[in-house]
Amino acid sequence: MPMIEVTAVTGSIPEAKTPALLDELATILLRWEGAPDTEFFREITWVYLNEIDPARLAVGGRGGGEPRFRVDITVPEGALSQRRKAGLIADVHTAVVTAAGLDPNSAQALHVWTLIRDVPEGNWGAAGQAIAFADLKNAAAAARESSNGGGPG
Repeated sequence: MPMIEVTAVTGSIPEAKTPALLDELATILLRWEGAPDTEFFREITWVYLNEIDPARLAVGGRGGGEPRFRVDITVPEGALSQRRKAGLIADVHTAVVTAAGLDPNSAQALHVWTLIRDVPEGNWGAAGQAIAFADLKNAAAAARESSNGGGPG
C-alpha cells in the first residue's frame, strides 16, 4: 500500500512525460519494496502529481526561482531496509530529473528532494480497518508463488 506524492511547480514536468513518469515511479517503488509487479499490487500503489502555481513556492521565504521537486514516499514501517531506501531515492531522483529534462550533474538536480515516511503498524487503514504489514508480505509471497506455478512439486 505504498504511496508517492510528487509536488512540483506547474510545467516543471512536460505534460507529455507525466504518464510515463507516474508509471515509472510505481514500478520503481514496487521493485525496491520487493513486491511483485501484479495488478493487485499496482492497484494499491498510488502515485500523485501535485502541481502548484510558481507563486505558491518560496525558497528562503522569497520567490521560488528555479523549479523544485518534493517526492514524498509513504510505506508501511519495515517495508524498506536502509539499503532499499538508498536505492529507491537514487532511482526516483533519476526518474524525476530525466522527466523534467534536467542535467543530472547540474545544480538543478539538487532541487529534487525525496522524503520517505514509514507508517507504524496499526496506523494505516483501508476499507475501514487497519492493514497489517504481515498481511501484505503474505499476499506478495502468494503472488510470487502463483506466478512461479506453485514452485517445485
